[in-house]
Amino acid sequence: MQAHEIMISPVHKVKDSDLVRSVIEKFIEYRISGLPVVNDRNEVVAFVSDGDIMRYIGKHKDRVVDSFFYTFVIKGDQEEFEEREKRLLNLNVLEIAKKKVYKVDWNENVEDIAAILGNKQIKKVPVERNGVLAGIISRGDVIRNSFKALL
Repeated sequence: MQAHEIMISPVHKVKDSDLVRSVIEKFIEYRISGLPVVNDRNEVVAFVSDGDIMRYIGKHKDRVVDSFFYTFVIKGDQEEFEEREKRLLNLNVLEIAKKKVYKVDWNENVEDIAAILGNKQIKKVPVERNGVLAGIISRGDVIRNSFKALL
């Protein structure tokens, strides 16, 4: 099997000029966790995932557990969290998206795609045909299409 035989198309995507607000709206509407980011020529320039959003809004420092400071820190963290959420919505998608994107060609073999998804520990990979976005393949797509004839 080749990529074009199992890929999902058309692809939900965002433009490189879109705000993160648009990304989150699509995540919610389509119940997805990642989107290719394309330019005006429909070339994949980045990939944005729910993980990118978690990294932005998450707090990465040790917490004080003393009861006096605990109340203060939790309240302060909540206010900071809400501010990070608001700031995030108005950022350009390229400010949080991954610029190094693993992509596969339209004719790529499924076992090679499985290796990329597994070895690179990614959930989805855009499919290109003649340098432009043609589809997307997830881990689930590979499993469903690889094993459906055997079950």
